[in-house]
Amino acid sequence: MSNWITLPTPLGPISAWQALPSGSPRAGLVVIQEIFGANAHIRHVAEQYAAEGYAVLAPSFFDLIEPDLQLDYDAAGVARGKALVDQLGVDRAVTIVEAAAAVLAPYGKVGTVGYCWGGTIAMLAAQRLGLPSASYYGARNVPFLDIPFKAPAIFHFGGFDASIPAAAVAAHREKQPGLPVYVYPADHAFNREVGMHYHAPSAALALERTLAFLKEHL
Repeated sequence: MSNWITLPTPLGPISAWQALPSGSPRAGLVVIQEIFGANAHIRHVAEQYAAEGYAVLAPSFFDLIEPDLQLDYDAAGVARGKALVDQLGVDRAVTIVEAAAAVLAPYGKVGTVGYCWGGTIAMLAAQRLGLPSASYYGARNVPFLDIPFKAPAIFHFGGFDASIPAAAVAAHREKQPGLPVYVYPADHAFNREVGMHYHAPSAALALERTLAFLKEHL
């Protein structure tokens, strides 16, 4: 079952896409959007994890600034999305994740998975909130890598991703040697099935690893 719900947060109510499994949930999962909003791709990701047995919420983070906003994958959408996440800020984003996790708590342990900008917020959720988290191609991760982790995390990167150079990937291994870091023969956003950089083999392998991670830690 999938539908929009109203998610209460300390910052005010926002929308969130809720995807529930057909049986009893194994755990809860917060899916954290890219810079384009809680769009069809992110909702598909939520449903993908629900099919694996998780109770999922995908908050619409931009609702605090402009409700119901979903951006196109073009230059204008990228520019607008970057401006919006800068305006929202990481602190408010983590607060939203915490509110979503509280709603999911009745289903058991809660983790997160995030993509692009959301990959960095997922990492911060592991550091600040103690939520086991999977971070996909988080280009903003490096400045936060010295923060201690309260929960485990897993990292996925595309080896052809010009926005995340090899030195940035290496920094994850150097600063957090106990956390798994995977690099795939793919570009940025290789998991986004509607994008030009979608790479099905890499997306499938990253999903397999993420599901194993979530099964272990949730």
